[in-house]
Amino acid sequence: MIILSAALALSALILPTLAATSWIVPGAVWLDTSGNKIDAHGGMIIKPGSVWYWIGYSVNDGITPVIYSSEDLLNWDNRGIANSIKQMWRPKLIIAGGRFNIFGQVNRLTQGMTATAITGPYTLYGSGMSIPPDALTYSDCGPFVDTDGQIYWITSADHNTLSINHVTNTSNPTLSTRVASLALGAFEGPALFKVGSIYFLIVSSKTGWRPNPDKVFWATSLAGPWSGGTDVAPEGNNTYNSQSTYVAPVIGSSQTTYIFMGDAWDSTGSAASNYMWAPLSVSTSAHTATIQYFPFWKVNPTTGVVTTSSTGKRYEAEDAEMAGRAGKSNLSLGIVTDCSSCVSKRAVHRVDDGSTVTFAGVEGLGNGERQWVALHYTVNNATGGDAYVYVNDEKMNVRDLNVRAGLHHVVPISVVLQKSNNITFAVHTSDPHFEAHLDGIEVLDGTEEEIEVKL
Repeated sequence: MIILSAALALSALILPTLAATSWIVPGAVWLDTSGNKIDAHGGMIIKPGSVWYWIGYSVNDGITPVIYSSEDLLNWDNRGIANSIKQMWRPKLIIAGGRFNIFGQVNRLTQGMTATAITGPYTLYGSGMSIPPDALTYSDCGPFVDTDGQIYWITSADHNTLSINHVTNTSNPTLSTRVASLALGAFEGPALFKVGSIYFLIVSSKTGWRPNPDKVFWATSLAGPWSGGTDVAPEGNNTYNSQSTYVAPVIGSSQTTYIFMGDAWDSTGSAASNYMWAPLSVSTSAHTATIQYFPFWKVNPTTGVVTTSSTGKRYEAEDAEMAGRAGKSNLSLGIVTDCSSCVSKRAVHRVDDGSTVTFAGVEGLGNGERQWVALHYTVNNATGGDAYVYVNDEKMNVRDLNVRAGLHHVVPISVVLQKSNNITFAVHTSDPHFEAHLDGIEVLDGTEEEIEVKL
């Protein structure tokens, strides 16, 4: 069954006027409704009523649990810190005993906190809980509520095992009976969900902040046996440069869509890390769950329907002004070359450290609101250098705005445009062999009617 229908350095780029968020853009900087970068890592989303809540940890506040809320899964209000406890990793929300409870990992143990309102204030209770029955400690963690209402806590425990334990449905809930101890390999980042009668468990390998190919296992019972270990994305993409933290079902009137929530970490897991959310295509017969990657997408929280493939006003690279090595070229020299995958079937190749490609007269809103500019380019070495854009002479590192820079041929960035703009594309590298190949750019939000395709 396929579930689809169809940091701180950035503050200078964020202006006071903020348009409503129109798309989920994997890897891009995601701003809250106050114009600040969302800081809620290792988290989850949940909808106990008519509003969605995002619980994660704030790096800027010392790895402290923070809560955001949204009605459309696009625009998120910062509801503040749940509790001032520090170093609580991967906090998750559990509704038990008629109360709202946050479990998180503190010093490799589960610490609980409770509140009568989902936004808190939350009060710590008890001491850190090890994993029953043999007092294992653990690293990553996540919750799961089965269709019968039973609550479970999944951890990457000691000795490279994944442990699934009951959670008591009481006020001040605690960890209880172990349901399964899974020796599937050295895995962490557990995200457990259920489709029909099949349980799916997505995990990542233990490679620190470096991404790897997340795997999915399946079973017809939580106790197992568990099978599988297939990739959730093409292996070379390393889960689109992210690590699993949760799978959220959006149960709509038309369909249920499952959102893969991933953290797109930087090299240290800092506040500059972004998020990689994408719908999953799930097959209960083939026992697979596959990330459906789109540069732009969104899900209707009422119907569950996914829309994607937004198109704005396009500017072709071969029509732009080229300088440097690119400027010395022409069609016969092969810098503007055929490109079968490009929209116009032409692209500017060999954009190196001494080259620039400038698009003049690019139309923008000119009202101080941020809008999306999609850069269509590839590089010959994803780690060999950086791409830059100059928007009316303001220099921006593309990787600071979207961690997918160099890893995907469509890289959306959010910028403020005037009515008429000069946008220059360039690269910087110490590698004499590094170069980019530029297809063109597209400007979204207000320049043309956006095209939404239901999949």
